[in-house]
Amino acid sequence: MRVEWPTVLLIAACYMVWALGLFWLPGLWMPLAFAALVFAIALQCSLQHEVIHGHPFAGRTWGAPLVYASLNLAIPYGRFRDTHLSHHLDSNLTDPYDDPESNYLDPAVWGRLTGPVKGLLRLNNTLLGRMALGPLVGQITFIADDARQIRAGNRRVLGSWLGHIAASVPVIWLVVASPMPLWLYLVACYLALGMLKIRTFLEHQAHEKVRGRTVIIEDRGPLAFLFLNNNLHVVHHMHPRTPWYRLPQLYFPNREKYLTRNAGYRYASYAEVFRRYLVTAKDPVPHPLWPRD
Repeated sequence: MRVEWPTVLLIAACYMVWALGLFWLPGLWMPLAFAALVFAIALQCSLQHEVIHGHPFAGRTWGAPLVYASLNLAIPYGRFRDTHLSHHLDSNLTDPYDDPESNYLDPAVWGRLTGPVKGLLRLNNTLLGRMALGPLVGQITFIADDARQIRAGNRRVLGSWLGHIAASVPVIWLVVASPMPLWLYLVACYLALGMLKIRTFLEHQAHEKVRGRTVIIEDRGPLAFLFLNNNLHVVHHMHPRTPWYRLPQLYFPNREKYLTRNAGYRYASYAEVFRRYLVTAKDPVPHPLWPRD
């Protein structure tokens, strides 16, 4: 389709839920309004990811204005776009330096960290820690790296942040004008980013072969919808221009092909991921296959 209407309608529904959470639901029951905002903020991040890959129109030009203002107030759309497209160079997956979404560190860098920092990062490598601490840890490192690039004269990074600040002003104005307290909205933003950490927690693993680095989680429940089927992650990496609602149609009839492709890196559901890794680290923080000299 020239226009992918399921995505267009979902974008509209996302903003409708967000508006209801701000202006109508607080009068009924504040916890329900809060839950609606967490859902809408997290869903918009997934929709931003769709737009980055050229949906729901042919290319990002027309889609970007629909999601440019980040409801989470933390991640500029322009930086999300640039770092994520860089991440899609599969040969660099999990690289501590060249993969912007890698959670691994160079062992030499790890060795120079203090004990408390190492303890924090080890805790961040459990699912519970990633959900609770991940948004803060990720935001600090993200801002620090972007600040270094801006000081070095990177105008593209600076422009993304200036555009993000300008786009955040009307979002904050609407929150302040609504019955939803601003502090509670900020908590909803943090929890939404924490929910998204469930998806990114084990999307990629250290593996000698590039094809074995990307996961399949065969979940078809609420989290799969919230993440727009990006749990079928190797399918997305192989077909990044395929819209979210067609990924299951690609994967399930051809399950063995994709599991052979990714060397069997698979989980049956997010429930299995929670059982195995809620308080247990799946991976070490230092990259286990990285040269140590």
